[in-house]
Amino acid sequence: MREVRLTEAKADLPRLIDAVEQGETVIITRHGRAVARLVPEPQHPAAEIQDVMREIALFRQNMPALSVAEILAARDEGRNR
Repeated sequence: MREVRLTEAKADLPRLIDAVEQGETVIITRHGRAVARLVPEPQHPAAEIQDVMREIALFRQNMPALSVAEILAARDEGRNR
């Protein structure tokens, strides 16, 4: 992770973007305080989404069946009446 001053970032943004494309994270500071972070975009967001969807499907297969009454009871648990 690299820190650069805002004035440097304004002057050399293309170089910073190149570094981020290579996987580096860049913190931009103003008066010594971090104000922004440049981070790489995930390379395969669709693959990550598919992984999560598979996990959800697996969870749904293994979760117990609940009746409507059990679902409503769980919803109402702890409510003030």
